[in-house]
Amino acid sequence: MSNFSQESVLSVHHWTDNLFSFTTTRNPSFSFRSGEFTTIGLNVDEKPLLRAYGLASARYEDRLEFVSTREPNDPLTSRLQHLKEGDKITVSRKATGTLVIDNLEDGRNLYLIGTGAGLAPFLSVIKDPETYLRFGNVVLLHSCRRVAELAYGEMITEKLPSDELLGDFVRYQLIYYPTVTRDPFRNRGRITDLIASGKLFSDLELPELEPQHDRVMICGSPALVRDTRELLVGRDFVEGSHGKPAQFVVENGV
Repeated sequence: MSNFSQESVLSVHHWTDNLFSFTTTRNPSFSFRSGEFTTIGLNVDEKPLLRAYGLASARYEDRLEFVSTREPNDPLTSRLQHLKEGDKITVSRKATGTLVIDNLEDGRNLYLIGTGAGLAPFLSVIKDPETYLRFGNVVLLHSCRRVAELAYGEMITEKLPSDELLGDFVRYQLIYYPTVTRDPFRNRGRITDLIASGKLFSDLELPELEPQHDRVMICGSPALVRDTRELLVGRDFVEGSHGKPAQFVVENGV
């Protein structure tokens, strides 16, 4: 396990019965780019249970943050939901992933599209000053079934705008658009439907997606990834990758 370090749980927050987040200590030698993921896990019967998780913390923070859903039949998440302060967790010393702005060409607007816990890497991206230097508007789209699942809304709308490092960037460039599919809410509907109908852009007072000007990152359910990719390709967007920046990127590793 030389490629892993043992970290201590610093805090745990349960957003709903099925959605929770937690922070851990951070090995000083561990580095990552905003939007990447790493492998974390627990030792059970002297064997590691491991899984890839997006890093929700900023690359400059001294702690790591993760967001998880509870999956009853999954041996790892069914245990992670019971974490408490002081518990030990295994964290890989390596981070990787495609949701980094280096994999995108420069553009006018950066759209971050996530469902559920797929929000995690975008929390890292919106806390990185470089994101705002590369793009004019940063549009965070978060879709969930229930209003209670819209985690981090207060942090995004209240704490970040007053942050000493990020405040000016967030106030003038970050646009947050949460939407739900099952509860009454000011924004309702699947993100792909809101894009296809044009409602998203009329709500935000922004022009519709154009490959010449807009860049997109996608992380979430398999259905979201599939449908959004098809939508973008249908509008002549090209998918980027390491060493070949283009108009959109998808995270398939988490």
